[in-house]
Amino acid sequence: MSGPHPLTQGWLVPFAPVGERPVLVCLPQAGSGCGAFRSWQEHHDDVSVVGVQLPGRENRFTDEFDGTFADAVAEIVAALTAAVPSGLPIVLFGHSLGGLLGYEVARALPNPPDALVVAASRPPHLSGRVAGSMGAADGVATATNLLAGKELDDDVRELVLEVLRQDAELSATYTDPAGAPVPCPLHAWGGAADEVVTAEHVGGWAPYADRTFHTRQFAGGHDFCLRAPEAAAAARALLTASVSHSMSPSMSQSRQGV
Repeated sequence: MSGPHPLTQGWLVPFAPVGERPVLVCLPQAGSGCGAFRSWQEHHDDVSVVGVQLPGRENRFTDEFDGTFADAVAEIVAALTAAVPSGLPIVLFGHSLGGLLGYEVARALPNPPDALVVAASRPPHLSGRVAGSMGAADGVATATNLLAGKELDDDVRELVLEVLRQDAELSATYTDPAGAPVPCPLHAWGGAADEVVTAEHVGGWAPYADRTFHTRQFAGGHDFCLRAPEAAAAARALLTASVSHSMSPSMSQSRQGV
């Protein structure tokens, strides 16, 4: 592929051409666009970073979406299937609400990803309309508290709140698939100072691992993965491990049959 995929203006925003390098798919937190991960591409030019862009933000500011959480997952899966050549190593990285999306995308992709990382994300059984989650009655208020310490002018703050409201409505349509596991290694990461998603929440992902399960704590709060360079480096390391694994004789044969 010689340039950015046509889906740049849709559900995916490739920050580099997709076609030869391993792919790191980044799903942002509620109230945010995938532009938050652009710097990951700048620091790791041996991978292709692809952002997932929900409607109503950044380059999709005027786009509306009346579908459910399941509908959004179907759109993302269709976009990734069209944009990423079969057989390329691919890791899904989801931040907060993006982790829940990543979990469902990992289960729905025709070919399982090499790994799923859920960062600062509540497990499925504590999501949807469950108390304390984004889709609960007080979900927007909880998310709004995260903005309290950020220096935003009134217009920007209102725009972010509107996107948070949209994401809360989307989250409220989520239904836990009774603990269905993901068909790939599962990595649950948390911020040591995160008061929204605790270490207990991070550990709550364990039942959703069908293969290996790893947890890791980073310094920082709910936005640790956007502030700590170690998080981006760790995600890239998972891709590097996937490439090494795929180059083994047995894996090379299996990938040729994908």
